[in-house]
Amino acid sequence: MKQILTILLVALFSINVSATGVIVLEGHYQGKNLYVQNPFAGSGVGFCTFEVTINGEVTTDEVNSSAFEIDFANFQLKVGDPVIVKIKHKDDCKPKVLNPEVLKPKSTFEIVSMNISPEGKFDWTTKGETGKLAFIVEQFRWNKWIKVGEVDGVGTGAENTYSFQITPHSGENKFRVKQVDYSGKPRYSQASRYVSTVGEIAFSPIKAKTEVVFTGETLFEVYDSYGNIVKKGFGEKVEVSNLKKGIYYLNYDNKTNTFMKK
Repeated sequence: MKQILTILLVALFSINVSATGVIVLEGHYQGKNLYVQNPFAGSGVGFCTFEVTINGEVTTDEVNSSAFEIDFANFQLKVGDPVIVKIKHKDDCKPKVLNPEVLKPKSTFEIVSMNISPEGKFDWTTKGETGKLAFIVEQFRWNKWIKVGEVDGVGTGAENTYSFQITPHSGENKFRVKQVDYSGKPRYSQASRYVSTVGEIAFSPIKAKTEVVFTGETLFEVYDSYGNIVKKGFGEKVEVSNLKKGIYYLNYDNKTNTFMKK
């Protein structure tokens, strides 16, 4: 009888352990706590959540309530530190994290300095980063800001220095960096100006059948008469033999012009 009872207890314990779920949230500490909506278990006995861990350590938060707060204060975390939160719950219910975005990196960088060398090396130094986000490098061409590259951010609050090799056009150039965080709202630096020694680029012919040729390498964009972009790239020529006959707008160097496809 005692042996049978032992077997039953082991079986019940195994069922209880296996009948659990885990919600895992990964990110970086941003100085804010998480809030959890905690329903009753499906059986109607007790609440859904039974344990919460932060970076593998069990929290002392009171989870036996319909809503609770996951408090990071006792874990000696600094803003920007990596965090893994695990919310263990019964399998017949599921708690809901009300503000998971607080662990997502936020764009908080401040520019300390920006410089472009005569060789076209774009350097910038930041401080105050609180999460790893890419820096998007933009250049002002053709009366608009265009993306020309991307550099991974370090994401720490100390000063961080980054470099990017630019491709300047003739005359005065403007470059900047931006980050876009979970909010979808971009954060921009100021523009850094640079006067290049690149000579002005021209193109020919005005009426093209197979290709448009530049007098030097340049970024370019080709738009049809409806404003749809049909070609873009970098080089000394553009293949146009596959375009329909008509007028096209050509962005190149720091200019905009038109050509006719014969």
